Amino acid sequence: MLPFRPARGRHRGRARVLAAAFLVALLGTLLPALPAAPAQAAARTVAGGRLDWGIKSSFQSYVTGPIAQGSWSLTGGAATVGDSRFRFHSATGSYDPDTGALTAGFSGGVHFTGHRKPDGSYEMDLTISRPQVAVADGRGTLFADMTSKEKGTGRVTTATRVPLATLGLGGVDTRGGSTPIALTNVPAKLTAQGARAFAGYYTEGTQLDPVSLSADVRAGAESTPTASPEATPSDDGAGDEQHGTFTEAAVDWGVRRTFREYVTGSIAQGRWQLSDGAQDGGALFRFPRGKGTYDAGQGTLKADFAGKLHFTGKDLDLTLTAVSVTVQDGRGTLAADVTTGGTTTGGTPLATFEAKRLTPAKGLIKLTEAPAQLTADGAKAFGGLYRAGTDMDPVSLAVAVDGKARLPALPDLGTDPKAAATDGKQAKKAAPEQAAPASSGSARTVILLVAAGVLLVAVAAFLVLRARRRTTPTASPQD
Repeated sequence: MLPFRPARGRHRGRARVLAAAFLVALLGTLLPALPAAPAQAAARTVAGGRLDWGIKSSFQSYVTGPIAQGSWSLTGGAATVGDSRFRFHSATGSYDPDTGALTAGFSGGVHFTGHRKPDGSYEMDLTISRPQVAVADGRGTLFADMTSKEKGTGRVTTATRVPLATLGLGGVDTRGGSTPIALTNVPAKLTAQGARAFAGYYTEGTQLDPVSLSADVRAGAESTPTASPEATPSDDGAGDEQHGTFTEAAVDWGVRRTFREYVTGSIAQGRWQLSDGAQDGGALFRFPRGKGTYDAGQGTLKADFAGKLHFTGKDLDLTLTAVSVTVQDGRGTLAADVTTGGTTTGGTPLATFEAKRLTPAKGLIKLTEAPAQLTADGAKAFGGLYRAGTDMDPVSLAVAVDGKARLPALPDLGTDPKAAATDGKQAKKAAPEQAAPASSGSARTVILLVAAGVLLVAVAAFLVLRARRRTTPTASPQD
């Protein structure tokens, strides 16, 4: 008889159970100390920014040269920034810092015309507007809305979101970027669709001017856009007051593009300064806080605005303040107090523009980019740089005659991207919260886990060896 073997089996079973229980308890103590897996960064909204692109410099030269004898003009608040580049503004879209996916759409456009025909129309007529950059999986595309007249046939085609150019993003990592996301001098090539929309002037694969952009990002998914006054379908003004006073209005005027370029260029080597509420929209200056009266039936309006604009440079010192707008008999006049050479002339009429319709719609009176011409007094104010009748930058006027109406937004250029410029090689890198270093507590957790693993292996080896000893044949008492 072997009366004690079952007891020894039970002891071995209990030992295994206790060892397993000990390991479970130990691991249960350690596992809660494991650092939580980092949460993925939430998608972010693009709100504000700029895109600088010359499209193709040689094309600009061709348009304005002796063959095409044409010109180009800016629309929708687009500007110029030197080096034959156009600046598009007010970026909106989305950005995912985990994948680097970026979508940024910009406002503004450029209209090219050339080869004028006897009837006054143009054989070449091309508009490129609302560019949008999309980056995903290391590839980039520049889209744009395009209206073009086909070379030879004259057939006009209008298309939205045309994939105009592919962007050379080799070596660019757009993941983990903080604000602003910035790319500089990214190579661009014309696509097949872009070549067709480009009216056949260039073939697929043609090298275009490099693209630079910056986009401000903020936490949170992209919100659903709300209708702005200019996007809201309007009626004939029924329900709006036809006359009265107002205390919220703005006038936007860039003075003249070539004058701004002259001020900051190699001749004047100057600059401009804004104060007293005046704002810089890139291609225009906004004079806000307008107050005055209007009579839609009579077609009259009188408004005074805040803001000061001061141009300085070599042989240049010109200040515009107390800007006002008067509308009567279908014509508008923009005036200001002009200070030059230490002398101030009050209420100087600088430019006139067409203003035939002042009927409020949805609580807002609007004139958008009305063509403007320099007055004789304005020519004197600019020191004879331009003659009376010279085309000046267009005038935009917005007057809220209802407290619920909102003025159109000023072009948003976003944060100055110089600090984040990457010269087309590398995007701005991870924000601190996306690459936090391990804490000392995390290091202790790793050490404990390693120790637990070693202990687990040791106990398992001990149990295996002990089991082998128990199963090895030994001399029986009966032997």
